[in-house]
Amino acid sequence: MTSSDAPFSIRDIALAAFLPTALFSIGEGAVIPIIPVLAHNLGAGLALAGFIGGMIMVGEMIGDIPSGWVVSRFGERRSMIGSALLCIVGLVICLLAPGDLMLTIGVFLIGLATSVFALARHAFMTGYVPQRYRARALSTLGGVFRGGWFVGPFISAGVIALFGNPHAVFWVHIVMCLAATVVLIVVPDPTEKIVATTTAGANGARSETMVATGATALPDVGREEARERTAGLFRTIWTNRAVLLRMGTCASLISALRSSRTVILPLAAVAIGLPAANTALIIGIAGAVDFALFYTSGQIMDRFGRLWSALPSMLGLSITHIALAFVMDQTWFTVVAVAMAVTNGVGSGILMTLGADLAPRTDPAPFLGAWRFTNDVGQAGAPLLVSGVTALFSLAAASVTMGVLGLIGAGMLVRYVPKYVPRKRVLAGG
Repeated sequence: MTSSDAPFSIRDIALAAFLPTALFSIGEGAVIPIIPVLAHNLGAGLALAGFIGGMIMVGEMIGDIPSGWVVSRFGERRSMIGSALLCIVGLVICLLAPGDLMLTIGVFLIGLATSVFALARHAFMTGYVPQRYRARALSTLGGVFRGGWFVGPFISAGVIALFGNPHAVFWVHIVMCLAATVVLIVVPDPTEKIVATTTAGANGARSETMVATGATALPDVGREEARERTAGLFRTIWTNRAVLLRMGTCASLISALRSSRTVILPLAAVAIGLPAANTALIIGIAGAVDFALFYTSGQIMDRFGRLWSALPSMLGLSITHIALAFVMDQTWFTVVAVAMAVTNGVGSGILMTLGADLAPRTDPAPFLGAWRFTNDVGQAGAPLLVSGVTALFSLAAASVTMGVLGLIGAGMLVRYVPKYVPRKRVLAGG
């Protein structure tokens, strides 16, 4: 039974697929807005604080190199448990960091773990969800991430107010990683049911082995054969170079604008003198708006096509980045942060959906690893670009630079999305 003909109900996967993601993203949402503030408190200037904040995206990019192989080799559940434990190691390093270097290493490890965790759920949803429901399901998954990023900053603000020390926020993510690990161990994994179904009557012994390991089901080949033919990241990139060069560049620019938003907003708050608790609170409010739009984005993509979600989101992020350059007080900072959230929410799930549309139906993890690598090049590069332009010129110049890059990306979306993901194919579910 493949994803196209299996009876599908999102309720069947809600607990196992979404709860660990929600817990992990709550912890991530708690620490991300605070990292530049902590770096600044340790003596870093705005440029270096932006660089350290961006190391979580650099870690995600580097993590894409082995993540496709890791998920294909060990299965989603084991990969997520391992990445949660690695994230705890990074968080402990951040918690104990006496200076910029240790903080940078810890943030990098958090990003590395996040990459594998996110790919594991993406690969499962790609293989399991029928295409006619794909955008809504993946937008829901994106909405779960956004829900965590919405809740996390509020928890962060409360923890800082309670303990008076921003470092205490790292304990939030540690607890959430432990909770996600417990859920992954206790709650039955939907992939086990899929494996049992697809292999029943064909090879009972192999079915029992796959169920025991929690490996992802492949409809036409056994796990051993799949491992043998699983391509490495760079080989996969070369094989799919045409689509990755064009669509991957579009996705990279989308990721760059989103990534820039998570770093440049805290930096702008530092620049205008907002307290850390106020910064976390405002970003949390913006996260609520972002979260509220996730299912709307999926409905738009499934009914009208992917471009109707991607283009408004890209244009909105570009305009709000440019507007941020002129913000001078808390009121306008709040307005721009919420406007960014609205435009980002309209594009909820777009990168995962496009990746799923383009991925092969069997063993999509290697392609998705390559796809996420192109995404994360932009995600990791944007904070570094913001840091560099801020050091050379100003934070306002960095914000305008990102806005201009976003406008270029919007033009590329208009050119390539209809070519590689035509609306007729999406609406037909084929």
